[in-house]
Amino acid sequence: MTPVAAARAVDPERATLDKAAAENFPVAPFFLPRPWRDDLMAVYGFARLVDDIGDGDLAPGGADARLLGVSDEAAEDRLALLDAFETDLNRVFDPAGPEPRHPLLRRLRPTVRRHALTPEPFLGLIAANRQDQLVKRYETYDDLLAYCELSANPVGRLVLAVTGTSTPERVRRSDAVCTALQIVEHLQDVAEDLGRDRVYLPATDMRRFHVQEADLAVPTAGASVRALVAYQAQRARDLLDEGAPLVGSVHGRLRLLLTGFVAGGRAALRAIAAAEYDVLPGPPKPGKVQLLREAGVTLRGKG
Repeated sequence: MTPVAAARAVDPERATLDKAAAENFPVAPFFLPRPWRDDLMAVYGFARLVDDIGDGDLAPGGADARLLGVSDEAAEDRLALLDAFETDLNRVFDPAGPEPRHPLLRRLRPTVRRHALTPEPFLGLIAANRQDQLVKRYETYDDLLAYCELSANPVGRLVLAVTGTSTPERVRRSDAVCTALQIVEHLQDVAEDLGRDRVYLPATDMRRFHVQEADLAVPTAGASVRALVAYQAQRARDLLDEGAPLVGSVHGRLRLLLTGFVAGGRAALRAIAAAEYDVLPGPPKPGKVQLLREAGVTLRGKG
């Protein structure tokens, strides 16, 4: 085990939170008030850990499984881990009960109490990761949207709840942005997801563009795959445009945070386009200049 892996095995909480720097969007940037940063990192820690469980990307050494009370024999059983994680989540919402076992859920408990958060968005994220163990392909775009309702939209709703700015219209706009960001991530990770035996490109669209799964398992995308990726990218772009008025509906530092979400998605889409929609060699990532440019466009309400 390398020194880094050993450190992660000792401190799985820090190993999870440190992944915030690699996300397509800002998680808890420095310009936010400290209480918001703390609460948003608590929410992020939950969301990142449940995804890591679902993807089999936990810190090495089985520390998370032990914290959740899962036996060594069941530590590789993702559904068992998700069940244990949900049991620990229930402790977060039980004011009279014992403390959660996992430090990331102990971190979450004060946030839940401060903002009177409900279990539904957290349970949605767990349900999405259970679905990932059972559903490996999506027949239609509507099927994919239903998955994003569980896997992505709860995060935006939690951001609005933590910042005290949730309204039905903002939730609708937030859902559009979060679904777009999920689709962008799927496009960046086509090859990685296929390695996990998952395909998030709708089967109906693959047939429309004459793309077979074998076409996704090569080093460089052919014309049909590029056309399919471009088609999905436009869907994500349209969703970002639909959700972008969310930015103008709030003020101050929250406006900057939400700008980062929209701009991060738009910059990632531009990086995918700059790669001529060939996502198979690896995820196209935008540079800082492109991110700043998109942030400026989004703040001005253009784009």
